[in-house]
Amino acid sequence: MTAKAKVKTGEPEPSAQEAAGQAEVDRAEDSAGPRALAILDLNTASVADLNHLRGGGAIGRAIVAKRPYTSVEQLLSKRVLTRPVYEKIKDQVTVR
Repeated sequence: MTAKAKVKTGEPEPSAQEAAGQAEVDRAEDSAGPRALAILDLNTASVADLNHLRGGGAIGRAIVAKRPYTSVEQLLSKRVLTRPVYEKIKDQVTVR
């Protein structure tokens, strides 16, 4: 058996300072807050877009079936969503 010899490529190995800097960047990415969410209009958004609302599940067809809306609160008054689901998605939708 032969041992592999370390081949120098001419590129310097990363310094301890660079490695520490990369570790700090990785930690910052992990601890970053939630990404910005797009606000969807209840009267114009597609079923697929509405189904992708965080915390909503497959709610797109129900929302589209009860259009038009004059306010987000109509999701409750028209009995489209339950209060727990409404509370999860209300900040992600609007009516223009």
